Amino acid sequence: MALDRWIALILLGFCLTYGYTAWFTMDAGLAPFMQRNPIWPSTFPKLLSVLGIVASSIILLGIEKGEQTIGDIDYRRLHEYKLGQAIMLLGLMVAYALCLRPLGFIFSTGAFLILGSFILGERKWHVMIPVALIATLFVWYLVQQVLGIYLRPFPGFIGG
Repeated sequence: MALDRWIALILLGFCLTYGYTAWFTMDAGLAPFMQRNPIWPSTFPKLLSVLGIVASSIILLGIEKGEQTIGDIDYRRLHEYKLGQAIMLLGLMVAYALCLRPLGFIFSTGAFLILGSFILGERKWHVMIPVALIATLFVWYLVQQVLGIYLRPFPGFIGG
């Protein structure tokens, strides 16, 4: 079996487990007044599980396969792809997750966006830094002020 079908099989198992949890176990502990709502906390997980099951089944059954084109990934030639960039981005994501609480949202997210774009090849610092900072501040404002979810904006030693 090809690599994409193995991955689809793993994703299908994950989506089936996720769907079972969303359909049968999440709604059992709902308060009585919430059981009459049209949208429950499990609505989005149910939708995600169904879409994941459909997408992974399509890949697993090979329905999407046509002729292999130039842009398709050939797992036998993985050494020719930019795996270094992908590994560095994964490491940067882990570092971002670990630095989010101690360094605060604004610094961690801004540094993640700047370093991530640098890893991907952007070298225009005069564009990279303002775009990353504006995006960081905009997301922080939306989450903090509009949604009302507290995000520590600054490191703890500054008073965040």
